[in-house]
Amino acid sequence: MGRLFGTVMKWCYSITGNYGLAIILFTLFSKIVLLPVSVWVQKNSIKMVRIQPEINRIKAKHYGDSDTIADEQQKLFKQEKYSPLASLIPLTLQIVLLLGVVEVISHPMEYILKLPEETIAEVKETGLAAIEGLDPESGSLELAIIDDMQSGTNDVYYRTALGEDTCTIIDRLDMRFAGMNLGRIASVNGGSAWIVPLLAGLSAWLLAFAQNAINVLQVEQSKRNRYGMMAFSVGLSLYLGVYVAAGVVLYWIASNLLAIVQQLLLNMAINPKDYVDHEDLEASRRELAALEGSGEGKKDPLAKRSREDSRRFLSEGTKHLVFYSESNGFYKYYRGTIEYILKYTDIPVHYITSDPKDSIFTMAEEYPQIRPYYVDSTSLITLMMKMDADVVVMTMPDLDNYQIKRSYVRKDIKYIYIPHGMDSLNMTMRKASMDHYDAVLSAGRHQTEEIRRTEEVYKLPAKDIVECGYPLLDDMRRDYAGTHLPAGHRTTILIAPSWQKDNIVDSCLDELLEQLRGKGWKIIVRPHPQHVRHMPERMKQLKERFSSDADVEIQTDFTANNTVFEADLMITDWSGIAYEYAYTTCRPVLFIDTPMKIMNPEYEKIGILPINIWMREEIGAVVRPDDMESVPQKAAYLLEHSEEYRARISRFVEEYVYHLGDSAETGARYIIEQVFRQIRARYSEEKGETAG
Repeated sequence: MGRLFGTVMKWCYSITGNYGLAIILFTLFSKIVLLPVSVWVQKNSIKMVRIQPEINRIKAKHYGDSDTIADEQQKLFKQEKYSPLASLIPLTLQIVLLLGVVEVISHPMEYILKLPEETIAEVKETGLAAIEGLDPESGSLELAIIDDMQSGTNDVYYRTALGEDTCTIIDRLDMRFAGMNLGRIASVNGGSAWIVPLLAGLSAWLLAFAQNAINVLQVEQSKRNRYGMMAFSVGLSLYLGVYVAAGVVLYWIASNLLAIVQQLLLNMAINPKDYVDHEDLEASRRELAALEGSGEGKKDPLAKRSREDSRRFLSEGTKHLVFYSESNGFYKYYRGTIEYILKYTDIPVHYITSDPKDSIFTMAEEYPQIRPYYVDSTSLITLMMKMDADVVVMTMPDLDNYQIKRSYVRKDIKYIYIPHGMDSLNMTMRKASMDHYDAVLSAGRHQTEEIRRTEEVYKLPAKDIVECGYPLLDDMRRDYAGTHLPAGHRTTILIAPSWQKDNIVDSCLDELLEQLRGKGWKIIVRPHPQHVRHMPERMKQLKERFSSDADVEIQTDFTANNTVFEADLMITDWSGIAYEYAYTTCRPVLFIDTPMKIMNPEYEKIGILPINIWMREEIGAVVRPDDMESVPQKAAYLLEHSEEYRARISRFVEEYVYHLGDSAETGARYIIEQVFRQIRARYSEEKGETAG
């Protein structure tokens, strides 16, 4: 690299006859050569700002779900052919160029004067003898000797020792520019050389100021980021100016100033205003800010609590059993299992939750056996890496694939996954979502078949599969058994859409309601909670529109399940509520065949058709979105044959769901067994070490 830069620099010097002008010409030449890269970065930056509204809305739609946000952003980047690393390319090239310039300027005898190696060695030896205290290992050794030779102080000595020809060649090298000796270093030579770092800092400030005003990507950064980068750039430039030769600093100054000119020219050639919708960008920011509700720069008041609970958890001695819950709503998947453990064992239940208002804290007041901890999602990453327990139980997929890792402290922890759905794990979860768990409490036969086939196709080690069942279904069936239809009950159809793309609400709700109204049925629309959260105006308009309609009711209160249990028919798309409704009530479901959400693009590779697809005809019927006219007929048929479907769905549930009625007990017994197995294994190991 040094030879290439040296050749270019020598060419520049041959044209200008001045080292300073040669450096400026070299800088200009490098900008021209790298112009295609700069154009690509400009387009990439504009692309980033153009898609920023969509990124903001992804963050709003999946607020708090960092994994999904990351996945959706990656899909968007791939779709738009945007490279997040493109902004690093100019910085990387600048560093490479800077290192090359440092090498060339520090060794002018080799790269500019092209002196033979033996001559350079002789000059260095002579200079070391002439200049007292000179470090032979210094990177600026050649510069110091040339400066001393050109000063004339030891002229007779050098000419005697090196000969007239060598001294004449070195004397011709003009290292001065605008009154500065480009070979001098502020920290070494002092004096007027101190003006150099000040000029470097000023050029960095000018570049940062200009970039904050005219660079399409920089303009959209927060003030904190913009001024933080400015402070960093100025600080780095001052540091360079103090410790490197003035010639290197001149390159840095020229590069900064030319970068401003280049940015202005790029903005004229590829104007960001032609591509960016700033109104939409600002609107998306407001949507996200309203959701976050905390304002920029506010500190999380719960951070201290999270840190304290993390330290308390890690300081606990032996932890036999740990549960992790993402929020209060996930306790329902553990309830029966934990209650069994509390009732029949004295095993302490360490319960980590990322919800500060989780009801587990109230429960712990009644059950001292429960040890609750609030750990936010950021602190959780470190805590999981330091996990020291015998058994860890989670409903979170993708262990060890993203932020949440298996323990770095203990390799023998038994990690157990509890599904929070009864549908396909292969299609509705990401690829490899359960690969790093040691055991899965399978809800039914279809999940077991998928896991085993996945292990076979991808050649994975076999994990424990416990034929457990689905405790939440048992709870719902018990609750449903105690319900009674209210007096004057009308035949009720419940519309319960999903939150995925092109769901019923977003694609065909208006047409669906028009088809169902006036048929004598009560129609209840129960939007997904995320619709209520992210589309409050749309939900408000729907409620106002049907406020006086005796046939249609829009429900946005989800505190009770009686609406689900009392419905005679459900209409949905791909929502998991279909299984809970049908498996609990044994009533049919009418599916609107909106585009299917596929989390694992390789789901077909294992050769098993997901239950989500084929079971829809087993527990109900399917209607295409462009065939809404057939909905009343299909709904009437399902309602008229509800008793046939009751028997059919009942048989289906018994065949495909394990341990109906005692699934929580089954799962709890397995977990207890694993805890005691781990305890025995550790005791045997410790006993063996003691005996040894």
